[in-house]
Amino acid sequence: MSSLPYTTTLALPHHPNPSPTNLTTPTTLFTALSSSANLKHLKQVHAQILKSKLDRSDSLLFKLLLSSLALSPSLHYPLSVFNQISKPQTHLCNKLLRELSRCREPEKALLVYERMRREGVALDRFSFPPLLKAVSRASALAEGIEIHGLAWKLGFDSDPFVQTVLVRMYAACGRVMDARLVFDKMSNRDVVAWSIMIDGYCQSGHYDIAFHLFEEMKNSDVEPDEMILSTILSACGRAGKLTYGKAIHDFIEENDMVVDSHLLSALIAMYTGSGSMDLAQQLFDKTSPKNLVVATAMVSGYSKLGRVEDARLIFDQIVQKDLVCWSAMISGYAESDQPQEALRLFSEMEVSGLRPDQVTMLSVMSACAHLGALDQAKWVHLYIDKNGFGGALSVNNALIDMYAKCGSLERARGVFEKMPRRNVISWTTMISAFAMHGDAGNALNFFNQMKHANIEPNGVTFVSVLFACSHAGLVEEGRQIFAKMVNEYNITPKHEHYGCMVDLYGRANLLREALEVVETMPLAPNVVIWGSLMSACQIHDEIELGEFAAQQVLELEPDHDGALVVLSNIYAKEGRWEDVGMVRKIMNNSGISKQRGCSRIELKNEVHEFLMANRSHKQADQIYEKLDEVVREVKRVGYTPNTCSVLVDLEEEEKKEAILWHSEKLALSFGLISEKKSSSIHIVKNLRICEDCHTFMKLASKVYDREIIIRDRTRFHHYRHGSCSCKDYW
Repeated sequence: MSSLPYTTTLALPHHPNPSPTNLTTPTTLFTALSSSANLKHLKQVHAQILKSKLDRSDSLLFKLLLSSLALSPSLHYPLSVFNQISKPQTHLCNKLLRELSRCREPEKALLVYERMRREGVALDRFSFPPLLKAVSRASALAEGIEIHGLAWKLGFDSDPFVQTVLVRMYAACGRVMDARLVFDKMSNRDVVAWSIMIDGYCQSGHYDIAFHLFEEMKNSDVEPDEMILSTILSACGRAGKLTYGKAIHDFIEENDMVVDSHLLSALIAMYTGSGSMDLAQQLFDKTSPKNLVVATAMVSGYSKLGRVEDARLIFDQIVQKDLVCWSAMISGYAESDQPQEALRLFSEMEVSGLRPDQVTMLSVMSACAHLGALDQAKWVHLYIDKNGFGGALSVNNALIDMYAKCGSLERARGVFEKMPRRNVISWTTMISAFAMHGDAGNALNFFNQMKHANIEPNGVTFVSVLFACSHAGLVEEGRQIFAKMVNEYNITPKHEHYGCMVDLYGRANLLREALEVVETMPLAPNVVIWGSLMSACQIHDEIELGEFAAQQVLELEPDHDGALVVLSNIYAKEGRWEDVGMVRKIMNNSGISKQRGCSRIELKNEVHEFLMANRSHKQADQIYEKLDEVVREVKRVGYTPNTCSVLVDLEEEEKKEAILWHSEKLALSFGLISEKKSSSIHIVKNLRICEDCHTFMKLASKVYDREIIIRDRTRFHHYRHGSCSCKDYW
């Protein structure tokens, strides 16, 4: 109470009918408490209560307590008032518990509970529902179990209201089986209890059990409400259960249920989650007016399927967009290979006056990571710190990933080192960063440090470590780590892990061992497994096995463009031009085209994009003039165009000309024109860098004494003083 000014008599808040004689009677003070409009006025009344020596009046103090809960920005002051009530009665404590269970810091209700227990204040059947609700919101499982024990001891565990909140508490704390034990003991289950139990299974990912329980509820003559139906429809979307979702839709129509915006949104989310956008669109077209929640569900649905143009059409029709809607569209662009559009839309959102949340910022960081634009990544980091997002664990994890994919391993590590708390995702993201930059030593070092930090690696961690071994040729280390994963950590290998082992052996030209992994793995090889073997065969010119692997890929996925391109390249290397023509005819007839090489470079927060032999850039003449100069300079130190990667039927001189126009060479030339001589040049390539460009970049880094950093489809190459960080093993 030190913050209260006791030395001066303060005026009470204005009241329309103040007592003309005594302003400090219990009645006038009670009225003054009711009319207090802000915390300052409330504290003035509190001072009058103390001055009038009425602070022993529990009813006055309790009224003060309830008013302070509504007006105080924190719970410190209200709880200090509660501590002044000498012998709080049970019904007053219950009211306080009810208020605290709804507030922003529900765990404070446990402080009231502790005092009730310490001072012998009785708990009745009305004490437990708000108390357990607070436990649910705070995920305080240990305290919840203790309170459950007390409810049982006092005989309230059979009360239907107490049972319902116990089910909610266990479900909210992730103990769905314990929730079910309480639920099964309930003699009277209303729609709320069923809803909580079904939602608990859905939140735990046990969708089939949730569906079964929903059917059981219908058979028990309990009518499902909109909340349960929305929950079940959402589960159908997440589980891809389109048939069951349609059956729920039919049930709604057959029972003439009112479809409000929440339920309509759930129906549309179910169809979009099941990939049935045509059905979702039909439903959306019938709705009028277009509700924001429903429209956002459509935007999100199209975005998740990569149909961002369709998502944008709906997005642009929404007049009053909220943050969820903006975030869904930004995420759609970020995840659909249009990161620049995601960043542009984020700027538009800022102009509109909306403040982003963590979800929005995660999408923005994903866009920056995809784009590989370091300057924009730095700006996003500053924005995050300035706007108070920097303390969130998920945001810091995303910052590590963003910096790593933008070519700055040092900044990624800097974020990691400053984190006050790290989880398995933090460690895994940092290990993955080292792996993609070819720093296998630090990847393994950090993997070992995890154990000392008492962080248990998961399956994704092992994928990152095996990736690091694969790209550094650490075959024996990779074998040992795979064995440790199975034998020490009891993690069952998935396709990704076997794919890493195939890649590990394949890159090391141990193709027999790679094939043995494919043939002996307990899972059926998928496209990724055969694709890894196929790529290894292409690198090491193993024609027969490579052709076989490509055919296996095409059996699983006939329209796989990568396999058709590899098959075409294998035939081209052998000079089998008739077979090349046959494969390309298949591609043309199926509408499949080879992905064009594309390189991006950032300059002054603007990203410039280059395609092979393209002259659309406004500085094209200068760029090609600079390229001619660079070619002359690198030839002086031993460069000879390597035409092995030009797999088209051209004359040798035509091949040499074509290979000099690869997109990364154009991006490099632009960088040499535009960037300061002291700065490094960052290039992002969408395909694997070819042997010729790899040699070209090494020599250019030596001739121009510049660091050149290239991120290709799978990893980073840091070129310095004529050598590459990959040690020519990629």
